[in-house]
Amino acid sequence: MKSNLLKSLRLTLVFCVFFSVFYIFILWIFALIAGPNHGRAELVTLNGKVVGVANVGQAFTKGIYFWGRPSAVDYAGDGAGGSNKGISNPEYLREVEARIDTFLVKHPYLKRSEVPSEMVTASGSGLDPHISPEGAYVQVRRVARARGISEEKVREIVDEQIERPLLGLFGTSRVNVLKLNVALEKSAN
Repeated sequence: MKSNLLKSLRLTLVFCVFFSVFYIFILWIFALIAGPNHGRAELVTLNGKVVGVANVGQAFTKGIYFWGRPSAVDYAGDGAGGSNKGISNPEYLREVEARIDTFLVKHPYLKRSEVPSEMVTASGSGLDPHISPEGAYVQVRRVARARGISEEKVREIVDEQIERPLLGLFGTSRVNVLKLNVALEKSAN
């Protein structure tokens, strides 16, 4: 019995070292080789100044900017996560209804049924930096009016910022909101 206990303790120690050191090291090497931006955060700059990280969502509330998905954690990376409220939760439904109403106030040209669900529901992490092209297109008129430029010009900028699925197969088309807003700012200069 004593030898089984020692074997178990040694095996536990080996697995603890493996999974807390070597496994993490293997994932890090994989991220360096196959990950986007070699496993590092992609810093986004405007006029030589870092304005954010491309893989973490930010709050944009001014009319001149495109808005991203709502965040259940106010875009705080240290507390990333969803609200854990189900679709039948009355409090959650009130939050979504309030977000729809706010979105419609700023986008009076839309019908309630035209509001993309992603624009009024938070992502699982609360840090999603992307919206769908449809989520961007419904905001074109508001952004164009606020900036005093044509809708066609703003739509062109959205079109340029659409990230297509990998090899045309894996994932969906999406738009990084921070990069889109930086492209808007650069077009104004």
